[in-house]
Amino acid sequence: MAVRDREQIQELEEKILSPYASLSKNTRGRKIPEEECSLRTPYQRDRDRIIHCKAFRRLKHKTQVFLSPEGDHYRTRLTHTLEVAQIARTIARALMLNEDLTEAISLGHDLGHTPFGHAGEHALNGLVPGGFRHYEQSVRVVERLEKGGRGLNLTEEVRDGILCHTTGRQAFTAEGRIVRVADRIAYLNHDIDDAERAGVFREQDLPESIAGVLGRSKSKRIDTLVRSVVRNSADGQMRMDPEIRRAFDALAEFMDSHVYRNPYAKSEETKVPRLIGALYEYLLKPEHLPEDMRPIAEQEGCDRAACDFIAGMTDHYAVQLFEKIYIPKSWKL
Repeated sequence: MAVRDREQIQELEEKILSPYASLSKNTRGRKIPEEECSLRTPYQRDRDRIIHCKAFRRLKHKTQVFLSPEGDHYRTRLTHTLEVAQIARTIARALMLNEDLTEAISLGHDLGHTPFGHAGEHALNGLVPGGFRHYEQSVRVVERLEKGGRGLNLTEEVRDGILCHTTGRQAFTAEGRIVRVADRIAYLNHDIDDAERAGVFREQDLPESIAGVLGRSKSKRIDTLVRSVVRNSADGQMRMDPEIRRAFDALAEFMDSHVYRNPYAKSEETKVPRLIGALYEYLLKPEHLPEDMRPIAEQEGCDRAACDFIAGMTDHYAVQLFEKIYIPKSWKL
């Protein structure tokens, strides 16, 4: 039986991938040099490190859009991440770009996201000196917080893709640019699915100017968008057909007004700033921090340590800690 080692995989990459692909043999490397794995390329190793880290496991209990939904089929931050990875890999394969790098960036892009979705992010942003942005926190997770403060020591290509997945400058790799568009394709479409399940609106309510162009089902819309990206992005710059891009932007505006700022859908979010604020105030005292956060408090300040601790919490843990600190318990006599 034939077995491919790392060098053979890298030779194959060079033969079959697009000139715009990031070849793993040409990685800009890690902050701390390491001996290469005999079987896996650097990007494969990065993907594996992300999958096995604690922050990745916690994503299964972090809100995507709907706080405390009743039902097993609403997206969490973890299922969103997996959907992004699937869409991104499909685009990368069609464009003959590096799937391993694309997958690693996809799986790591939301590791620093707060509990309670963007409501938690907005709350921390108003509390932490210098503000809070989940994409920067995701990089901090892989560079500083994982593995007892040692970080995951990922390649520069993966760290850059994580940092640039949502706003600001584009990633310097085509694979990072794929994740940016795949993230948006994923959440806009699966949020429609969740909103319909929650009774916020029906899929039939999508304007004809959107549904008529993109499609009348989640799978059809994703297929339309992915195919448009593939048709227009052979040079490694992610583009769509103008008509599809306009409909895609209109879909984003529709979701913003009907879901992301919908009073019914977001009613529970009014409680988040008070909860996050109370936890933050409590954790500013070093003695209230867990043992593994105290070195950060000593080196970077209690505000940084409190931010890191809260950002890493799951929704469940944040609520439980708030109750433990602030909710009186009955005495057992």
